[in-house]
Amino acid sequence: MESGLYNVVQNGENTGVKIIKIAIVGLGNCASALIQGIEYYKSKQAKDAIGLMHWDIGGYRPYDMEVVAAFDIDKRKIGRDVAEAIFAPPNCTTVFCKDIPRTGVKVKMGRVLDGVAEHMNSPEEKYTFVVSDEPEPEKAEVVQILKESGAEILVNYLPVGSEEATSFYAECALDAGVAFINCVPVFIVSNPLWAEKFSRKNIPIIGDDIKSQFGATISHRTLVDLCKKRGVKIERTYQINTGGNTDFLNMLDRRRLNSKKESKTEAVQSAIAKRLDPENIHVGPSDYVPWQQDNKVCFIRIEGKLFGDVPMNLELRLSVEDSPNSAGVVIDGIRCCKLALERNIGGVLTAPSAYFMKHPPQQFTDEEAYLMTEKFIGDLLG
Repeated sequence: MESGLYNVVQNGENTGVKIIKIAIVGLGNCASALIQGIEYYKSKQAKDAIGLMHWDIGGYRPYDMEVVAAFDIDKRKIGRDVAEAIFAPPNCTTVFCKDIPRTGVKVKMGRVLDGVAEHMNSPEEKYTFVVSDEPEPEKAEVVQILKESGAEILVNYLPVGSEEATSFYAECALDAGVAFINCVPVFIVSNPLWAEKFSRKNIPIIGDDIKSQFGATISHRTLVDLCKKRGVKIERTYQINTGGNTDFLNMLDRRRLNSKKESKTEAVQSAIAKRLDPENIHVGPSDYVPWQQDNKVCFIRIEGKLFGDVPMNLELRLSVEDSPNSAGVVIDGIRCCKLALERNIGGVLTAPSAYFMKHPPQQFTDEEAYLMTEKFIGDLLG
């Protein structure tokens, strides 16, 4: 698969670079942060670009991509240009790049399935969805849109608990022959049956459940890994998160949390020297605080024993803007997927999945995953 050549003007210079064509499912806060970021970094150079893990991956800068197709179910977004839809309610993330040029791409009606919790479909609440009454597309229609748009990679930003809807779009990606990045805690990439389907068609996939740039999970993993390296025996730990965006409101329906809790818990358990009994570890969302909007506050506590069985405990409070925190990771995942497409590598991309995701098919320490990803990028370039 090859993307077309575009004449891109960057800092007054015509670069003539190739553009990665992406499609997005779910034009929520995370998609808004990603699209804002693509535009934001067009005015930057490598030496003054803050907030990126990589400026260049395989010749692709963070702005060398464009959205060519988008799906949502909220009537306030459907039919609008992507550049407008990312600022429509119920989105509430920080606007750090408000001047987004019109893309010419209008948001299409998607399939609802289990993508909306019952309490989230209410025009009376500020941060709920207003589900459109437009006809939902059949799979063949979505596949056709993906093919006709020239999309190379489909990024899944559906709400937590969207098991059926995520499976639907994974099938669409397979049928359209586009790569799939699963940013949500529905186990596609880490499910051997799904992994085999993508491997058989030689289509790259990265997943599952995005690990933020500097968020609760990566911080918690780093702390427990430090305990392991410094000989501290961890006896109990918790991670509690609060936020006020649609993600946290959606997760008030605890029935939708099984895979999310498993994903976050396993991400921490895999970094502890000796796995804790279930009653001694709690990792997961806690509550919805409307006025926090897209700000996420994380509380971590670790209890353990030092030299001579002397007790210790650690408490950490982390406050971050949730959606931009994930966008910097997804922008690298997209470029790694593109390199795999160029090198005809399909199936699970093990290294990027381990580094970028909470629930990859195979867990590694963050240092191992980082080195593996650097090698993945380097080998593809070599």
